[in-house]
Amino acid sequence: MNYYLSVLKNYATFNGRARRSEYWYFFLFNLIFQVVLAVIGVFLEVKMLDTIYSVAVILPSIAVGVRRMHDVGKSGWFILIPIYNLILACTDGDRGDNEYGADPKSDSMLLPEEVI
Repeated sequence: MNYYLSVLKNYATFNGRARRSEYWYFFLFNLIFQVVLAVIGVFLEVKMLDTIYSVAVILPSIAVGVRRMHDVGKSGWFILIPIYNLILACTDGDRGDNEYGADPKSDSMLLPEEVI
């Protein structure tokens, strides 16, 4: 859930990089919320409830997709290529810094003896 909230906090940040976990957890929670709102909309007879949510999160979705493409060293425009962007979203990001920013995994990859 923290990844979902971090994406919403950076809703219009197209610079930098996004880890696979950030991208896919956002995708997962977004899908869950979409389904829940669709079911609630059916029961309450509010047809546009899930559509309103979709419109509200379209900018954060595009932003995290662009940052995910940056993590694998590609331009954000690669999210427009249907199958290739899925392959890129599933691959591991570049190790170390690349032209789009610092490695987002570098902070979390500290070994216990390096923390001390």
